Amino acid sequence: MTAILDLTAAQAAAAIERGDLDPGELFGIYRERAAADELGAWTWVADAAPVAFDVGAPLRGVPLAVKDLFCTEGVPSQAGSRILEGYRPPYTATCVERLQTAGATLLGKTNQDEFAMGSSNENSGFGPVLNPWDRSRVPGGSSGGSAAAVAAGSAPWALGTDTGGSIRQPAALCGIVGLKPTYGTVSRFGMIAFACSLDQAGPLTRDVTDAALLYRHMAGADARDATAVGHPDEIGLPSAERLDGVRLGVPVELAGGEGIEPGVLAAFERSLALARELGATVEEVSLPTADRALSAYYVIAPAECSSNLARFDGVRYGLRVEADDLLTMYTETRHDGFGDEVKRRILIGTYALSSGYYDAYYGRAQRVRTLIARELAAVFERVDAIVTPTSPGVAFELGSKSADPLAMYLNDFFTVPMSLAGVPAISIPCGLADGLPVGLQVAGAAFSENRLLDIAYALEQGLGFDGSPARGGATP
Repeated sequence: MTAILDLTAAQAAAAIERGDLDPGELFGIYRERAAADELGAWTWVADAAPVAFDVGAPLRGVPLAVKDLFCTEGVPSQAGSRILEGYRPPYTATCVERLQTAGATLLGKTNQDEFAMGSSNENSGFGPVLNPWDRSRVPGGSSGGSAAAVAAGSAPWALGTDTGGSIRQPAALCGIVGLKPTYGTVSRFGMIAFACSLDQAGPLTRDVTDAALLYRHMAGADARDATAVGHPDEIGLPSAERLDGVRLGVPVELAGGEGIEPGVLAAFERSLALARELGATVEEVSLPTADRALSAYYVIAPAECSSNLARFDGVRYGLRVEADDLLTMYTETRHDGFGDEVKRRILIGTYALSSGYYDAYYGRAQRVRTLIARELAAVFERVDAIVTPTSPGVAFELGSKSADPLAMYLNDFFTVPMSLAGVPAISIPCGLADGLPVGLQVAGAAFSENRLLDIAYALEQGLGFDGSPARGGATP
């Protein structure tokens, strides 16, 4: 069993293709591990393997964990919220459907911050997720269940969503790879919406090759999502061993050292040194508005959340608290169904959109967003990618930031600018600080995923990080 669990998803697919591995056996091993979950990473696990595996399809029956934010036909799809507890949709999200068509089999649904609102996975209506490196600490959020499942070896790979860092940050805190694609390359149809202009689906995997493989079969236009334009290029599997000729930029406003934990900064600087050894040039670049990104994001995202979550009223689906009149039913259903963080963001967003405040808050935040996108576009004319830490710190203790929303939001400091601009970014593990994983973020221009994956792959090979908590991140 250990030898099978050591295989990456791509290696497992290749073994199935050769006839060296039975897909039913692979599914059974992972299903057993997921069912024995002690991290709170899973909200639903398949009872048994599908009757038939399409081993001729590219993903050859390799099991897939799916964040609870994706609708899956006949399977609980609850977005981490009690207001949708037990909801089983009559359809499947496009990107999940595409992966199943490509041969992936649904292993289970993973826990998350409620409606993807959080950086710690403590906001779930179904309990917190624990970090497999240290169970007293958070796994990051909002895709913390997916990240923890992959890091703990109860899933070979997983789907997550990223609105302001919800793939990259948990990937960093759990010592795995997380890719946020260019906005619009993956359909959002069937993703339970948080902030429609920001939400994007992406892979959480053990290595960069798996991320490329999963993303290859997720991307594509979709008639059911007007924002889904697909990718102009076929996504290839990365193979670069060196970075000769690659130009990397370090934004002084983001990665200048202030607010970054010393161990994280040290791992980041070692990664820059490695990039130079591999042939890259590293230079400082300026993004003058980037340090305002967090403020803009926490106006725009709650405003869109306020609009999107208005549909949860107890009338058509999900929780309904019976009452004598309609208004009381609305009020009591939302009171009981939504958690504190969701209520906080709905209130902030409603206020920002209200008469007399729209221009002062939402309008101004959108102008900042435009400036950030322009600044990033200008920088990408000079460099191939920019690099930062993924998170300013390693995984923090459960409950340590729950009472201070501002301290919690600062975990998104490095990831939010790329989300506002809609550009792709990947987080790879780059070492340990105090025995816990540190993430390196590499971001590029829109539709530059192939280049980003090559850069990340070369760095991954040079770093030699082993993402297994049991092996403590040791170089193989």
